[in-house]
Amino acid sequence: MQINYLGHSCFLLTTKAGTRVVTDPYGDIGYPMPSLSADFVTVSHDHYDHCNVAAVGGDPVVYRRAGESKAGADLAISAFASFHDDAAGRLRGRNLIFSFTADGVRVVHLGDLGEPDAPRVKEFVRGADVLLIPVGGRYTIDAAQAAQYVRALRPPVVIPMHYKTPDLNIGIAGLEEFLAYFAGKEGYTVRNMREFIAGTAAQDAATQIITLERCQYVGAE
Repeated sequence: MQINYLGHSCFLLTTKAGTRVVTDPYGDIGYPMPSLSADFVTVSHDHYDHCNVAAVGGDPVVYRRAGESKAGADLAISAFASFHDDAAGRLRGRNLIFSFTADGVRVVHLGDLGEPDAPRVKEFVRGADVLLIPVGGRYTIDAAQAAQYVRALRPPVVIPMHYKTPDLNIGIAGLEEFLAYFAGKEGYTVRNMREFIAGTAAQDAATQIITLERCQYVGAE
């Protein structure tokens, strides 16, 4: 499965068979959504920076409720209900965590998870090959809380999301604090990539923390 980062919490996941999934397409956050099409769109919650389904072409099937759905012959999607805050949803409501299984790998997208160190969240996520995790705090778990999940779960690959960049107009923290928990630490490697192909490399004993460059053109509009 190929993983391209489109910015904020938005990724394009492409299976070997060519099935395309877009996660959490965004509205006006300081830079535009790339023009692209997809077969499926997942929405973790209905905030403007995560639910701009209209920006994705191709008449995709949209998933925005908890439960499991078979999305196609080569892809399975399941959604797990969680909270957008640490007060059982009283502050920001609910959040969906999505699991995508294809090409022999499982990718989990935490959405705007706001629950720190939640046992039921860890139980759902456990066994993921790739974890897409928010790290910017304020509206989600922060860098320290994200690092706690990573240390508890030790997925082979971790890709941070939902953090401040120079052109993002949302007031959250940057990426540096999260990376500082792992850079130079035994059992972890930190690297930057343009895109990531899950399931192609031999299993590394270390957890890879991979920062992906924001892709502004992904083809197949």
